[in-house]
Amino acid sequence: MAHDTRQRILDGALALFNADGEPRVTTNHIAEALAISPGNLYYHVRSKDDIIGQLFARYEARMDAALVVPDDRPPTLEDLWLQLHGVFECIWDYRFLYRDLLEILSRNPRLRTRFSRILDRANQRARAVIAGLARAGILRASPAEIDAAATNLIVVATFWLNYSATRGQRDEQAAIHAGIVQVMMLLAPALRDAERVHLNALIRAYTD
Repeated sequence: MAHDTRQRILDGALALFNADGEPRVTTNHIAEALAISPGNLYYHVRSKDDIIGQLFARYEARMDAALVVPDDRPPTLEDLWLQLHGVFECIWDYRFLYRDLLEILSRNPRLRTRFSRILDRANQRARAVIAGLARAGILRASPAEIDAAATNLIVVATFWLNYSATRGQRDEQAAIHAGIVQVMMLLAPALRDAERVHLNALIRAYTD
C-alpha cells in the first residue's frame, strides 16, 4: 500500500510538473491533486527535491534503455531512427526536466553530476552508432567528424524543446517530431546518395 501511494505521488507530480512547470508546483499542489493531506504526502516522500530525485531515477533508467545500440551486427539508419524515437519519447514523458533543466540542476549539484554522466553516455553511444555507419559504408566521415556529429546530435536533442519554445512552438509533441527529423538531417550531408534517398523516404513516411 505504501509503495502504491508513493507511485501515485510520483505519477501525479510528474503530470503536474509537465503541465505547469516544476518551479510553479508545490508539494501542496501535488497533495491537493491526489486528494491526500500534505502530512500523508510527507509520510511517503521527504520533499519536492526528493520527488524530483526519484523521478530522475526513473528518467535515467528510461534513457539508458533507449540508448542501447546493436552489438551483434552493424548499425543501420533504422537503428538510429528507433534510438532517437526512444530518446525523444523519454524527453516527452519527462519534458519538465528539459523545460526547466538549468533551474533544476542549479539547485541540485548531485542531479547535475548525474545528468552530465547521462550526456556522456549518450555521446558515447551516438558516436558508436555513427562510427558503425561509417564502417558499414553508409556514410563517410573522419574520426573528428564522427565526434562532432555525435556531439551535435546530443546538443540538438537536449535543447530542442527550449529552442522550439523560444520560437513560439506551443505544441510540444509536434516539436518532438520535428526534433527527431532535425537530428537525422544532421547526418544527411555525410550519407551516400542511396542512403540519403532512404533517409528522405523515412522522413516522408514519418511526417505524412
